[in-house]
Amino acid sequence: VKCSHESAGKKKGTGGAKIGNAHLKWAFSEAAIHFIQYNPPAKKLKDNLAIVHGKGKAIGIIAHKLARAIYYMLKNNVPFNLEKFMATA
Repeated sequence: VKCSHESAGKKKGTGGAKIGNAHLKWAFSEAAIHFIQYNPPAKKLKDNLAIVHGKGKAIGIIAHKLARAIYYMLKNNVPFNLEKFMATA
């Protein structure tokens, strides 16, 4: 569904055309939940983000960070670095 952006009766365009791959969003959200469950620093990060954004959005933020980290790992052929991941928080 595309939403229209209009003001004072003038159409300014549409938004929300590119939402992303729902399957990847689900997969990274599941990965983030397990990452948080078995990693105390990540749990603390989630708790801090949940204060500001709420629990669901906090998990989404961590899932997005995890996706970027995995892309970096695959692109540069390097192992996961927890210290670097937590430093960007």
